[in-house]
Amino acid sequence: MLFSFLIFFLIIPLLIYLIAKKFQSSSSKEQNLPPGPYQWPVIGNIPNVIGKNPHIIVSNLAKIHGPLMSLKLGTQLLIMGSSAEAASQILKTNDRHLSARYTAKATPIKKADLMKFSILWAPECNNQWKSLRAVWRGELFGDTALDFQVSMREKKVGEMVGFLRGKEGEMVNIGDVVFTTVFNTLANHCFSEDMIGLGDEKMVKDWKETIWRFMESGTTPTVADFFPVFSGLGPQGQKNKTLKYLKKLFKKWEVIIRQRKETGSLKHGDFLEFMLANEFSDNQMLHMLLEIFPAASGNLTTTVEWAMAELIKNKYAMNKLIEELQKEIKDSNSIKESQISQLPYLNACIKETLRLHPPIAFVPHLASATCKVMNYTVPEGSLIMMNLWALGHDPNTWKDPFAFKPERFLDSGLDFQGQDFEYLPFGAGRRMCPALHYATKQIHFILASLIHFFDWSLPNYVQLDMNEKYGVPVHKEKPLILVPWKKF
Repeated sequence: MLFSFLIFFLIIPLLIYLIAKKFQSSSSKEQNLPPGPYQWPVIGNIPNVIGKNPHIIVSNLAKIHGPLMSLKLGTQLLIMGSSAEAASQILKTNDRHLSARYTAKATPIKKADLMKFSILWAPECNNQWKSLRAVWRGELFGDTALDFQVSMREKKVGEMVGFLRGKEGEMVNIGDVVFTTVFNTLANHCFSEDMIGLGDEKMVKDWKETIWRFMESGTTPTVADFFPVFSGLGPQGQKNKTLKYLKKLFKKWEVIIRQRKETGSLKHGDFLEFMLANEFSDNQMLHMLLEIFPAASGNLTTTVEWAMAELIKNKYAMNKLIEELQKEIKDSNSIKESQISQLPYLNACIKETLRLHPPIAFVPHLASATCKVMNYTVPEGSLIMMNLWALGHDPNTWKDPFAFKPERFLDSGLDFQGQDFEYLPFGAGRRMCPALHYATKQIHFILASLIHFFDWSLPNYVQLDMNEKYGVPVHKEKPLILVPWKKF
């Protein structure tokens, strides 16, 4: 009896394992898929990727299985790229076939609406998507629009500096102050008004939590994404949660749109006026705002917060940046955006921050057609992920990859314009960040102002925590709390 028991519980599972492995091996060879870890029956590689920071987990798997790797998540095939060569072939050579988007089951937005209204999550890069992207570039984030709004951005940063001067010697949540500044800048671009009061902790928390919870719940996969048989049941709870945050955001913007329609004779020169003049529907306007505010405010806030944390940690870099700003900016009362655009060490500090802490760890694509990448087959319908975090920490590209060393960019031609595939914090190809120029102007200007006007210290008995938390965006696990001291 005992012997039969041992056979059943030891031998039978072993046979199942060997048969499954043989089947998996022959299947992968027939399709010529990229290599990857052993795929368990039914669940595939789900156990391999579960953890606190999936971008680091899959980076470690890539060290074993290669820079182009196959992972099976339930029934869904995922192809993961982790090297410059993989990035070049995915985002450049095969961009036409690999630039579609997967619609997560938890999103409450219908696929038809994504096709009509979305830039970031449109399933296809069709003519409608191209026209919307042209609107973003022309009216919001293109050079002409940015030049037109420069005085307003300077005003908002000036208000941030004034607020911090009133907080001398007090503890300040850097992320909240930067979020408010960025959010109000966007609000003035779009509506010609502020939406958050500087120092209004309750309002900051409400907006920040609503936006980040919406992004988190809307992008986190559910069981139905990996096992379509559960599509009718699995994602419903998470979809309802995402819908709750979406409605909360829409409700805030609907009031502004309604008020503007009632006073339509006023000339504001903002994005809302442009949308109304071009007869955008209320639904289209709300969906445009839904992508502009979360993407820009979240990514810019986390980048500045990480930059400040790295500079606090690395005194040598902080002192070099202070010296550069003191040399180039003489005015102790104000700073102009044009003064900081060509500062090499400031630029190097920001590039190094984006290398270590790209706002988006994964660039998610979908294969609309079968194609070849690095001599492997990528089947139609595969999820494609470029691990931007892995690119920035690749020891084959970067010496001492985990160290903050802005000097590595001083004599380097590497830039974040999407042409250097070993360094892609804003992505590349068709799906490259459409707000790149706006983001870099804001990050440079805000960081320069924080360092030029203030000395910073940690609160007494507080140690700097550099742990990160995976999300969209990847942010600090604990908020950065610092104490400002006026220089002038």
